[in-house]
Amino acid sequence: MKGDGHAMHRQQDHSQMAHTNGAHGGHGHDHHAMMIDDFKKRFYISLALTIPVLIISPMVQNIFGFSFTFPGDQYLLFGLSSIIFFYGGWPFLTGLVDEIKAKAPGMMTLIGVAIIVAYLYSTATVFGLEGMDFYWELATLIVIMLLGHWMEMKSVMGASRALELLVEMMPSEAHVVHGDHVMDVKLEEVKKGDILLIKPGEKVPADGVITEGEGHLNESMLTGESKPVKKGANDSVIGGAINGNSSLKIQVQGTGADSYLSRVITLVREAQDKKSSTQRLADKAAFWLTIVALTAGFGTLFTWLVLGKDFAFALERMVTVMVISCPHALGLAIPLVVAISTAVSAKNGLLIRNRTAFENSRKITTLVFDKTGTLTTGEFGVTRYESLSDQFSRGYILSVATALEQNSEHPIAVGIIRKAKELSLSIPQAQAFNAITGKGIEAMVEGKSIKVVSPGYLREINVPIPEKASSQIIETVVFVLIDDKLSGFIALADQVRPQSKEAIKTLQANGVKTIMLTGDNATVAKSVSEELGMEGFFAEVLPHQKLDKIKELQQKGEFVAMAGDGVNDAPALAQADIGIAVGSGTDIAAETADIILVNSDPKDIASLILFGKATYKKMIQNLVWATAYNVVALPLAAGVLYSQGIMISPAIGAVFMSLSTIIVAINAQLLKKEIRK
Repeated sequence: MKGDGHAMHRQQDHSQMAHTNGAHGGHGHDHHAMMIDDFKKRFYISLALTIPVLIISPMVQNIFGFSFTFPGDQYLLFGLSSIIFFYGGWPFLTGLVDEIKAKAPGMMTLIGVAIIVAYLYSTATVFGLEGMDFYWELATLIVIMLLGHWMEMKSVMGASRALELLVEMMPSEAHVVHGDHVMDVKLEEVKKGDILLIKPGEKVPADGVITEGEGHLNESMLTGESKPVKKGANDSVIGGAINGNSSLKIQVQGTGADSYLSRVITLVREAQDKKSSTQRLADKAAFWLTIVALTAGFGTLFTWLVLGKDFAFALERMVTVMVISCPHALGLAIPLVVAISTAVSAKNGLLIRNRTAFENSRKITTLVFDKTGTLTTGEFGVTRYESLSDQFSRGYILSVATALEQNSEHPIAVGIIRKAKELSLSIPQAQAFNAITGKGIEAMVEGKSIKVVSPGYLREINVPIPEKASSQIIETVVFVLIDDKLSGFIALADQVRPQSKEAIKTLQANGVKTIMLTGDNATVAKSVSEELGMEGFFAEVLPHQKLDKIKELQQKGEFVAMAGDGVNDAPALAQADIGIAVGSGTDIAAETADIILVNSDPKDIASLILFGKATYKKMIQNLVWATAYNVVALPLAAGVLYSQGIMISPAIGAVFMSLSTIIVAINAQLLKKEIRK
């Protein structure tokens, strides 16, 4: 989503990135950064030269009622303005040529025409033509346009910069396994097919497949999902994930530009290359203003000459019309809003691949949520725990289980430990810890033999599962044996995110219906749906059926957004009018979604919609204001009311434009306040 401001660089930048996007996309980033630095440099140099131009300009002196003249001042004004025109205006002049070659005149043509006319006319007045120069107008127009385009380029780059920082956090070395020995090599020397050793607590250096070992990997920095994912032989791992307490060996599948992170960064860059519908509207406005400027300008010149006015008067009217028709405000109308919305988006973890979809979020009537990992945490939490023995209290059962689980990194263990911490239980020491392969763990605690085991272990030793330990709701139940006697159980389940309820309320308050779509059974779906106060749910739905449900809603006239977090949701994300990947850790989800939420907070989805509405509203307001003032200014500049003694002088035209620019800038800044509401 690059804006109009660097239209002339669009094709060049895109091809440059395609051919030089090296390890982790670094070269493409460097090229984009160089473009930003170029605009920044042109802006500051032009700004420094504009200050003396304004001071020396006779028109500015007339407006503010002061006089500052000296021999040769007009020639100095010509010299300074020439530098601004050719150096600061160069991107717009080349942009004008590119747009004309492409037969698509737009913003660059409008700016180019205005600065060329202003420069040529002003230069003619210095060297003998009767009239007042427009150098001050030329200089301020170039400076403001450079500022707008620099801001826009800088802001869109920020959206991918957050991801690129992750790439920079990759380990600099990798442990490559060669037979019986391990060599430490630089990351850039790692090749596809290499076998790497990942020690406990280390980051995975590259995408790959586990060939030996198993453990839990924390991929939250990549997916937004806080639950450590259990991985074993033949499972894929993503470069940048943090290994747990086990050693792993992986075979490298992707490095550098082929890595998952680099592909996501590429997705963001591709989105930056696309214009939104509102930006295309700004292009159309610029196109028609160009037509109006040229037609009205030459029409004004011809009309006044026919009416018998001298050429100098007619030419001044023509130039005034042409310069005024290029409003500074139009150059800032979209870039300012884009700059603010992109900065806040990136700060809040929103990767907007499709800005049109982002702006269309205002149209959403129904938002369909996947359950697991979206409305729920996707991690285990203790739902209930009971003692099955008169000898031991409920608290004791949880505390001895926690004593054993402290030696494990399993998600069930994490859930039990978290519950014990919430209750501030005193946890005894465990000794002689031992894993019961595939069934549980055991240890000695305060002289007693304690086992925390699965239902499968009980069946193996022919101990019946107590009725109270069973549940219609899907739960994972572990049993506590004390001195080989069944003494209690702990049930865990996926927890509803604390933020989900607030998100649903916000959406409903804004007229958006909320529906849950899940592969879980109807009992679980009904429980979560009712807890959150949603309008309805579809349960026991397979991936291809999720797509059908989205279609059904669309056929009823609903504008549907789908929020999901994985491969199973990809078909539905693609079918939905707007696809939102939540904490997406899969290529497929990222490829099919219009918007990627790096974090897994459902409130971000509600914020996204409100944010999209506010952004679109500000863009339209700015476009209307930036173009509407021409309706009044242009006829007056042309001299329509000249016979009544009413005619806009270049000075008054300047006030009109300055006021328009200030209003657009203030209105764009108000977007921040609206987003925080």
